[in-house]
Amino acid sequence: MAVNDKSLKADSAPRRKKPIKNKQKKSKKIFKGICFGLLFCFLAIVVVGAGYTFALIKTTPPLNVDAVLSLNQPSSLYDSSEVFMDNLHTDEERYVIDSGKIPANLKNAFVSIEDERFYKHKGIDLQRIVGAAYLDVKKLVTGQKGLHGASTLTQQLLKNTILTNDVSMERKIKEAYLAISLEDKLTKDQILTAYLNTIPLGGHIYGVEAAALEYFSKSASDLSLIECAYIAGITQAPSYYSAYNENNVKDPSPYINRTLTVLGMMHKLQYINDADYEKAVSDVKNGGLVFKSSKKDYRLNYEWFVYPAVSQVKEDLKEKYNYTDEEASKLMVNGGLKIYTTMDKHLQDFTQTTLDDYKNLGISNGETYDKDGIPLLQASATIVDYRNGHVLAMVGGRGKQQPQSTNRAYNDLRPIGSSTKPLTVYGPGIDQKIITAATTIDDAPLPDNKLDNGKYFNPLNSPNEYAGLITARESLTHSKNTGAVLFEDMIGLKTGISYGEKLGLKYNSASKSSIASVALGQFNNNPNDRDGGNSFILAGAFGTFGNNGIYTKPVLYTKVVDSTGKVLLDTSKPKQSKVFSPQAAYILYDMLKGPVNEYNATGAKWGNMPVAGKTGTTTNSTDLWFAGLSPYLSGAVWVGYDKPTKLLGSSSGCAVIWGKLMQEANKDFEVKDIDEPNGIIRASVCKDSGLSPSSLCSQDPRGNRVYEELFIDGTEPDSTCDTHVAANVNRFTNKLASPLTPSILTRSSIFIKKDNPNPATADYFMVLPSTYDSATETPPAGDTNEAVPPVADSNNATAPPIVNEFSTPSNKNANGNTKNNGNNTHNPVGPGNSNSGALSPIVPGN
Repeated sequence: MAVNDKSLKADSAPRRKKPIKNKQKKSKKIFKGICFGLLFCFLAIVVVGAGYTFALIKTTPPLNVDAVLSLNQPSSLYDSSEVFMDNLHTDEERYVIDSGKIPANLKNAFVSIEDERFYKHKGIDLQRIVGAAYLDVKKLVTGQKGLHGASTLTQQLLKNTILTNDVSMERKIKEAYLAISLEDKLTKDQILTAYLNTIPLGGHIYGVEAAALEYFSKSASDLSLIECAYIAGITQAPSYYSAYNENNVKDPSPYINRTLTVLGMMHKLQYINDADYEKAVSDVKNGGLVFKSSKKDYRLNYEWFVYPAVSQVKEDLKEKYNYTDEEASKLMVNGGLKIYTTMDKHLQDFTQTTLDDYKNLGISNGETYDKDGIPLLQASATIVDYRNGHVLAMVGGRGKQQPQSTNRAYNDLRPIGSSTKPLTVYGPGIDQKIITAATTIDDAPLPDNKLDNGKYFNPLNSPNEYAGLITARESLTHSKNTGAVLFEDMIGLKTGISYGEKLGLKYNSASKSSIASVALGQFNNNPNDRDGGNSFILAGAFGTFGNNGIYTKPVLYTKVVDSTGKVLLDTSKPKQSKVFSPQAAYILYDMLKGPVNEYNATGAKWGNMPVAGKTGTTTNSTDLWFAGLSPYLSGAVWVGYDKPTKLLGSSSGCAVIWGKLMQEANKDFEVKDIDEPNGIIRASVCKDSGLSPSSLCSQDPRGNRVYEELFIDGTEPDSTCDTHVAANVNRFTNKLASPLTPSILTRSSIFIKKDNPNPATADYFMVLPSTYDSATETPPAGDTNEAVPPVADSNNATAPPIVNEFSTPSNKNANGNTKNNGNNTHNPVGPGNSNSGALSPIVPGN
């Protein structure tokens, strides 16, 4: 048994070693598997990465070298003669500088600190990429912040011009691919020059020329060695290293040390020798960097005109090309566009000078100024060629436009007073054939009416005088507020508003329900919901009367051309819409000559040129207006305070300003009038009835009441005046003669009939008496005259002895519409003279 035991022990020894060898074999197999797995993963990653990279490269658009070299440039503005006016300010403050003007020290400084192997690599720096990767891994392991970039100057140029700034693998791959391609197409100096003109250097500062002006108030060509080193040094973190950083003002060591680092790299790479290096270091340490910003004046020439023109262009770009607001803005300021405006530079200067001179404004409030020296009394004016819509001059205020101020000619809205009457009352009424220029109303106080949405409304005339029976032409000429309200009531508020809106006027909800707004131009003008008009709107609107009733939307530019010469926008075909018939427009033009020729706007006339227009004065005289036209141009003028203040003056002064401006604007034009269109006829009418005259109309004690009026064909009167009547009265009492009135006391006279005569009217003395003579005297002996027998009226009451020129008067007015009881007044209010419950009177005036 012992032997057997030994043999067993001998046999057992090697069997115990066998599991160890198996474990080693297994370990080797696992290690091999891991290695193969890692290799496979690595190869898979390489293959996938290569495929991804190849796919990105394949989908990357071909390199556009022109896009790289075409740096963002400001858009420029030109006047109507295509003479340069100004550049728009860009989002990037950039001034392109040629390579020959860039100092060698500046080029070498950037190469030294940003891309030391720039002249050796082909777009990407593999050595730098490996080094950056090593440093980034080391920082990640040690928990340090910040990663080391590996972009070359070529790659940075692409990022600054045609690529985005997003941090993504996709962008980096495209950047590397395009960098290699760019190096094949441009020289190193071309790449470096383009880079130096695009590099962001703090805020809106882009490029070394803008940076030199910002930090040292000099051109980059004049920079010293240490100034070159400073600008190159701030590239890595412009805000942190900026000398204007509040922290650096207290402690300049960050930018001092950074500048020394740049100088050290320049010395290391042998761009500067020992002597230059030591002197530069000494200069930096001893305060050699002296900063002085060259402040740029951001004001533009002709800002009153330019900013609205830019606004119009922007809106039209968005409409035509579906740009977003941001896209349109960027294209406007950085796209190198050429914007050709409609501005006549001479006329713009003349208009500005005229408004700036206080003596021209005709106001006695006195010249006062705000804390910045800006006149408190303000004015605006616009002049338009109403056939093509070109705005020739537009001034939005006295003096230069201040930052954040409102352009009163274009952006602001104010009540326009009686300037609205031809636009929203008489023009629509004649165009709709509801009234004619001869239609009459009784210009008298309006008692017990419900004209203001069912409420009593008391529109006083200015001055507070009443003419009695007058035609629409006379009512417009003398700016009768009662007449405007009565005619507006005839045509309806909705009709008046629709015409006003077509002509550019703005109405808020309160104004749309107010007859004072529509008929008298007394807009609600809530500060939170402004409405009304301005000189830009009124100039365009009044031009419609000279353009056959066609409204041409005013434009401030003729065309916009991009940096390649392509025309993006063209206004040669203006936006037009028919508002009035040619006949209605011409009749209104003719009617608007009245205020200029015979009433309060005579100052608008000059020479022999025909002109037409209308004044406007708002309640309490806070806004004064004149708007009108010549056979060539239309224009409007406003005078007032930004904070409504009573003006010591009248709208007649605005007419004088308008006349000065329009005389200059029309000085090269032939004197002629607007051609009368077909479809207009002339007919004799009675001033008191608007109907065809009877023989009595010319026998009126006030003089001949017959005149010739213009009508749209078919609207001329088809009935004869029944307003004028002849009656016998007592020559002493002026009462109607009765059968008892002695013939020796009786005389025959001409009178007018009214439904509700008012003693306040100027024609009240002409009204047919309503009482009879009660004389009991008998005629002297031998008198054979017989008393005139009384005539019975339709109610069998004793009526005055009246002699008419016809037996069956028509009850139709000049348009064929039913008249008010045969009397020639269209006053919708009832009898009586009560003013109970009257509201505060609104007196927009003339």
